[in-house]
Amino acid sequence: MAWLAAGQGYEIALVQGRVAARATAGRGAGRQLKTLPKALRDDPEVDRLRRLAEWLDRHAASCVAQVDAWMVSSLPVPTALVARVWPDEAWQTALRDLVLVGDDPDEAGFLRGVTEDGGLRVVNLDGETVRLSPRTVTLPHPVLLPDLDDLREFAAELGVEQRVEQIYRATWRKPEDSEQDDAAKAAAARVTEFAGGRFPSRFMLAARATSLGYRVSGGYANCRVRDGGRTVEASMWIGEPYWDEDSETGALTWHGEEGKALRQSEVGPVAWSEGMRMAAALYAGRVIEEGKDA
Repeated sequence: MAWLAAGQGYEIALVQGRVAARATAGRGAGRQLKTLPKALRDDPEVDRLRRLAEWLDRHAASCVAQVDAWMVSSLPVPTALVARVWPDEAWQTALRDLVLVGDDPDEAGFLRGVTEDGGLRVVNLDGETVRLSPRTVTLPHPVLLPDLDDLREFAAELGVEQRVEQIYRATWRKPEDSEQDDAAKAAAARVTEFAGGRFPSRFMLAARATSLGYRVSGGYANCRVRDGGRTVEASMWIGEPYWDEDSETGALTWHGEEGKALRQSEVGPVAWSEGMRMAAALYAGRVIEEGKDA
């Protein structure tokens, strides 16, 4: 952005998200200063720029959160909307290099830009830049991408860095129903792979869940996902609220919109993967015993 006059003999601007200053006279005229001069710290223009920087940070976080929601839910997004928000640097950073599909679900590519007439420039797995202009596009959850391994390999070759975690997102494939006996098929889905992770206190376990973006309600950490046109919530036991002593992670279960526990066959691939991702992330913060008695 342009440099703005502030105080006497200085100009200020936002540089990499912070207020920077430069002198307009003397031997150092035009050179950016390493720190903000004391004379400018209470200047109204400096305060205005600081507020703008805070708003830009919130805006960027909001864009990332919205794009992440589109991706996790694999919701169709109007192509015209992507083209409209692309000039905004925050939106562009959130969207760039995400894998998207148009009318043909088998043709996926990395979003690289927008054409003058509102089409999308995409690099496909053949390394070709193609133009897509369907009415809507989808940013698929990685568990739904049949060519995920190829996309990851190609992304490494291109040096792709995604602001919204998509192709390098940790995923879990749901076991085939044929692997279960009749009793297991009739019972509600319940995973204990990440149970037993001990934390010094229930508060620390709940704080970890919150810091990772999960909702804590009662004795559970929850991850709500829209999968296959319906909302499913994965829940992991983290201990009774207000419990002061150490706490352990419990079983992972899934519930429908009415709160009914779901069987494994009723849990979609995205809800399964995201629930397992939450459980693994919480379990990873456990206390790990060391020594011969560990």
